[in-house]
Amino acid sequence: MNTSLKWIKDMVPGLDVSIQEYMDAMTLSGTKVEGYEDFSRNLDKIVVGQILNIEPHPDADKLVVCQVNVGADEPVQIVTGAPNVKEGQKVPVVLDGGRVAGGHDGSKAEGGIKIKKGRLRGVVSNGMMCSIEEMGSSRDFYPEAPQEGIYIFPDDAVVGSDAVKQLGLDDVSIEYEVTSNRVDCFSVIGIAREAAATFGRPFCPPDVKPTGNQEDVNDYIKVEVEDPDLCPRYTARVVKNVRIAPSPEWMQRRLAAQGIRPINNMVDITNYVMEEFGQPMHAYDLDTIEGRRIIVRRAKNKETFVTLDGQERILDDSVLMICDAAKAIGLAGIMGGENSMITDHVTTMLFEAACFDGTNIRHSAKKVGMRTDASGKFEKGLDPNNAIAAMNRACQLVEELGAGEVVGGVVDVYSKVKEGRRILFEPDKYNRLLGTDIAPEQMLAYFEKIELGYDKETNEVIIPSWRQDLECSADLAEEAARFYGYDKIAATLPKGEATTGRLSYKLRIEAVAKDVAQYCGFSQGMSYSFESPKVFDKLLLEADSSLRNAVVISNPLGEDFSIMRTIPLNGILTSLSTNYNRRNKDVRLYELGNIYLAKELPLAELPEERMQFTLGMYGEGDFYTLKGVIEEFLMQVGMHKKPEYNPASGKPFLHPGRQADVMYEGDCIGYFGEVHPTVAANYSIKDRVYAAVIDMPQIVEKSGFDRKYTGIARFPAVNRDLSMVCPRTILAGDIEKVIEENGGEYLESCRLFDLYEGNQIKMGFKSLAYTITFRAKDRTLDEESVNEVLDRIIKALETKGIELRK
Repeated sequence: MNTSLKWIKDMVPGLDVSIQEYMDAMTLSGTKVEGYEDFSRNLDKIVVGQILNIEPHPDADKLVVCQVNVGADEPVQIVTGAPNVKEGQKVPVVLDGGRVAGGHDGSKAEGGIKIKKGRLRGVVSNGMMCSIEEMGSSRDFYPEAPQEGIYIFPDDAVVGSDAVKQLGLDDVSIEYEVTSNRVDCFSVIGIAREAAATFGRPFCPPDVKPTGNQEDVNDYIKVEVEDPDLCPRYTARVVKNVRIAPSPEWMQRRLAAQGIRPINNMVDITNYVMEEFGQPMHAYDLDTIEGRRIIVRRAKNKETFVTLDGQERILDDSVLMICDAAKAIGLAGIMGGENSMITDHVTTMLFEAACFDGTNIRHSAKKVGMRTDASGKFEKGLDPNNAIAAMNRACQLVEELGAGEVVGGVVDVYSKVKEGRRILFEPDKYNRLLGTDIAPEQMLAYFEKIELGYDKETNEVIIPSWRQDLECSADLAEEAARFYGYDKIAATLPKGEATTGRLSYKLRIEAVAKDVAQYCGFSQGMSYSFESPKVFDKLLLEADSSLRNAVVISNPLGEDFSIMRTIPLNGILTSLSTNYNRRNKDVRLYELGNIYLAKELPLAELPEERMQFTLGMYGEGDFYTLKGVIEEFLMQVGMHKKPEYNPASGKPFLHPGRQADVMYEGDCIGYFGEVHPTVAANYSIKDRVYAAVIDMPQIVEKSGFDRKYTGIARFPAVNRDLSMVCPRTILAGDIEKVIEENGGEYLESCRLFDLYEGNQIKMGFKSLAYTITFRAKDRTLDEESVNEVLDRIIKALETKGIELRK
């Protein structure tokens, strides 16, 4: 929906605000402004000038030299090539240093085109005379403008006055995002009412006065509505002695600001009222209506009709038609027919203002393949009570513009009068809903500004029929909130008997697992909980393994789905196998799924269900990549102690030298490693495969989301490197544990940076080198303090059979 700001200000006296203030306030009060177009944005220093004298250019046949009065002490000299200039004409003149919106061919320039004093073929030109295209518009909106040449003002234009204002370009077209339930705001009156309420100004809609002569319109036309469900109201009036002429300048300017091309007084009146009241209207040539009867009926199947655009439309019985006694003359709510169109020779005209079923109009417009401005309004469901007001306004304009003689009376077929509704006024409920403390009197004042009534006896708010969006107490609370100001409502927690909804702790841990896996490049997979007993052999499980004690399905789909899984690896390896055999490279998958462990067989009670976080990958990455993912997960769920790894895991489906149990606080919380080559071959994978399984119930038990942060270190760190030799059977983790246990409060970190086994190290031993970092929180460490701690670490290492490398 677009409106002219000047048109709004005409209905809201005293609305003296900038465009930015208007946009911000209207958006905050619920009428969202999407943007605007300032017609004068690129126009500057343009005045009305009068041509005093014209002389030929001494050195160019197609140029003339004009002396132009611009209201200054002396006339200015302007050289032009416009073919339509004559002495005495009043024209728009851009002075030296001014700007125009575009070129004479209608091309636009960002920021406009600056006009400077210069010479044209050796003759000084102190400005420029403008065409309507150079002013940023076109002949579509200024039909009186010449096809080529400069624009000519009427004789009453004041020399030296603002040409932009004279042309009506001192206006702003504002674009709104109006929701479909606010049908009243698809009109200038509706937007103006909202603006008046928003800025606390009076609202002055047009004063519609009675019109018509002493005749009776029922002597001219009869109306019959066969389907009142699709046409709840149809009003008609007649205008005789019609005089087709251009509409007045003020109406043309308002229509142009709305983006509507002026045509003639009758067409412009219908368009003007449609924009002003939001009620589409249509005009017929009464002399073409046979039998002087209007019949509103459904079309017949495969009936054809030629619309005003000259296109033949094929209809069915769901489309509503406007017909006379012999033929169809219009598609209801969409477009009139070619056979009853208004021409320059019309003498008696029928005005139609009706209300049609919005859903039917939308479906009909789609079926016939055309959507018009009228159908766009009708399909939202108009207020039938608005039709008669729009009709009377159109007839008032006909009389005011001298466009014809309005016949007295109105034909009004209104099957079921639509009444407004009433909603109980409950201010305490509104305040609880909004978290505010607005006084009831203040709420009623807000309601009064938007023309909602109040019945004190019944304590009810009276909703007019044009506010179709107000149906319950929550809607009234919203009305109070938007005028009180959403920006004034403080942020509060919701109140109620129920607790605030959130994920359970278990689900929060699982969400972290998903986030970490996806961050590390793993895609989620999902596999069946039903498996085949053959899985155990593929995974090389011992015959007496407890994992073979699976729950058997009593009515399985087949042998391949006959037991409940006790280990999650089959599903992830099967998915990896599918990807590998489809030549997908560098695949990483994860799954969060249950395993089912029977407490005894046959079952006496339900098996234990344990959620397992399973990771699997091949391609880029190795054993340590998977180890890093596990450590990242443990850190994210608040398990800040360093996990330990037991290489004596003993899992038959993992490589015997490349596997480990994950230990935390002495408990095994999972395992990981390279999949045994035989197992990989069983799944048709000819690449190294890595897998990890984390037991989620233990993670839930040991994790925590409490975080304790320490400040940035204020004192420098001290680094020491230790190179040591130890038996190959001693793990790097065991060495790090000794360093951490003896490092005391000054130890900040220890990092392995070198591992060597070779000729310079005796057989069965290895060399490891660590960087150990010390730092005190309250002072700079001296050499003596660091050496004391370092000696303690070295002595502890020596007790484990570890020697410093000489």
